[in-house]
Amino acid sequence: MGQTLSEPVVEKHTTEDEDERIAYGASAMQGWRISMEDAHTTILKMDGPSGKHISFFAVYDGHGGPNVAKYSGAEVHQRIAQEESFAKGDYQAALKAGFLGTDDDLRADASFQHDPSGCTAVAVLITDDWRIIVANAGDSRAVLSANGTVVPLSFDHKPVNPEESQRISAAGGFVEFGRVNGNLALSRAIGDFEFKQNTNLPAEQQVVTANPDITERQLLDTDEFVVVACDGIWDCMSNQEVVDFVRKKIAQGVDIPQICEAIMDHCLAPDSELGGVGCDNMTVVIMALLKGRTKQQWAQEVGSKVQLTDDASPNGASPTKS
Repeated sequence: MGQTLSEPVVEKHTTEDEDERIAYGASAMQGWRISMEDAHTTILKMDGPSGKHISFFAVYDGHGGPNVAKYSGAEVHQRIAQEESFAKGDYQAALKAGFLGTDDDLRADASFQHDPSGCTAVAVLITDDWRIIVANAGDSRAVLSANGTVVPLSFDHKPVNPEESQRISAAGGFVEFGRVNGNLALSRAIGDFEFKQNTNLPAEQQVVTANPDITERQLLDTDEFVVVACDGIWDCMSNQEVVDFVRKKIAQGVDIPQICEAIMDHCLAPDSELGGVGCDNMTVVIMALLKGRTKQQWAQEVGSKVQLTDDASPNGASPTKS
């Protein structure tokens, strides 16, 4: 829980772009917090292997200050693209190396020597053959709408999770009040170097680690869109509520960037008395999976199914976690 303003900052920084594969909207809002600590990245076509069309989208939710999140938003995708594994098409390895490598770069940067901040990181990579690969460290989140049914593409890293608490304890830390050492409410992050001090352990085994979990899925014709957002959204709405909200807006003819803005307005608390749910910074990125259709054709197709598939069962393969 962070400090709050007497009135929220509701100005939204919204962008959009599209190509023949993907149309996206992205928006960020400071809200009730005294500063904006989120960052995000939207790249329709990365610099990478010759002839490969690879898209990249990411959200970085900062805590303890904005610096690590801003650095990550500018650098993680570049670090990934420089990895030898990226050139070879081993995108899972490239994502992992990009997260851990950015963490190493920060630690080696003298300007961050005394910076206490850190950030979550959830990164979505969509390949030219329509695989979606998601790397996640922390509690920002990515979800997919498959004919209106949620397919989680990431899983939150909370200190109370058995796998997380076991690593924390083995590295010399503890979990108290659901927080790492009674302090940090998530257990994986870029930065947060005060929790990465055990010189006898590799980066993956530190109290807090930037090592991401990774999921991969072959995108199907029934897959409609992807939503990536920080916990300022997910603390207010469930995965299914977000997907339902987006689909309803699509059916109403609302464009993707304005849907991002509407989600944030929906989540914004009416006051800051509790200082918690609805009072955080907010960032939302929505990717429409066009697959050669125009955005209008895609919207008409998705919108026409909204009433037909509200109670539909999942259609398609779930991602595999590695």
